[in-house]
Amino acid sequence: MSGARPGPSSAGTALPGAGAGAVAGTGAIRTLYLPDFCAPRAVLAVVLIVELTALVLTLARDEDRVGFWTDLARTSLFLLWIGLMIAGLLCALRGRIATTSVARGSATVLGLVALVISLVSEVTWQIGQSALVGPDPIGDLFPRERVAFLLRNVGIGLVVAGVALRYFYVTHEWRRNIEMQAQARVHALQARIRPHFLFNSMNTIASLTRSDPARAEEAVQDLADLFRANLSEQRAQITLADELEVAGIYERIEKLRLGGRLRVEWRTGALPRDAMVPSLLIQPLLENAIYHGIEPRRDGGTVVVSGELAHGLITLVVRNPMPEGAVVRDGNRLALANIRERLTLMYDERATIKAGRFDDEYIVTLRFPYLHAPAATAAA
Repeated sequence: MSGARPGPSSAGTALPGAGAGAVAGTGAIRTLYLPDFCAPRAVLAVVLIVELTALVLTLARDEDRVGFWTDLARTSLFLLWIGLMIAGLLCALRGRIATTSVARGSATVLGLVALVISLVSEVTWQIGQSALVGPDPIGDLFPRERVAFLLRNVGIGLVVAGVALRYFYVTHEWRRNIEMQAQARVHALQARIRPHFLFNSMNTIASLTRSDPARAEEAVQDLADLFRANLSEQRAQITLADELEVAGIYERIEKLRLGGRLRVEWRTGALPRDAMVPSLLIQPLLENAIYHGIEPRRDGGTVVVSGELAHGLITLVVRNPMPEGAVVRDGNRLALANIRERLTLMYDERATIKAGRFDDEYIVTLRFPYLHAPAATAAA
């Protein structure tokens, strides 16, 4: 045989900033249990926590000198300075904190919280004592007891920060557990190549070795490329071009066995080839469509794979005819459940998957955001 042709690119690439649900990425920052305080969503969470804390403190204090709304306004302004300064520091120091242990990183965060609160409290007290602030009623807006004011603020800040850190840690561990389960299911999906598919493919190749050696050689290379793509450990995320290539290889192998009974229409010309997607996204759907929809039919049928890009969302649709008569094979929903889970991990709630029977067809629809591949991956 001649030299093996190159198969699909096996470079799985992580997408920084792909969202909290992104599975890929193995650097130190990925192991940090704190959220990314450089992200707008995290800053919004800080503002909401600050405002909730300000409301609770104002209600508990019941200040009669300045009134409820004035007290709420000054407390909110004071806490917003503290919250945004802490978020800015955690954003700037994220890389350094990520390289430490959980205990040391948590202690560092608590130390930063205490330091920022102390500085802001001291500045606030100094302004209240300066000539810039006149007598009442403006003077009533500032604290009068220096030590008590500082200690009280630091104590409240550490309690709130401790509760927040605990929440972030528990959420991180829960999400990591889900990701590990998803990876285990990916491995199960990779190992789930049906024995009948392998045996039938090998028998088809064996029969071709005498009648059509060149075609048999191509089939062996296709089978090797398919197994390489399915069993690779480095393909958590790949480009849509690579995923379509893997699905095309699978189609060619199945056509050798089913011949004219299998027809696949690819209506994917409008799809962006540089989009990043979870690996094993289309090929398992094509496999299910052929196994459950085409193979049981006497005259076979047509599987239609279509897709489009609209408003920043990619839509992929795989449809196949239902088996004739009452012959319906028990469906294995492992592939659909695994794809749904990995789409959720990569795109959060922005991804959807729908599957079901419509008239005489079984249709699976995937919809997820268009995330560009890095230049190095797209050129690979």
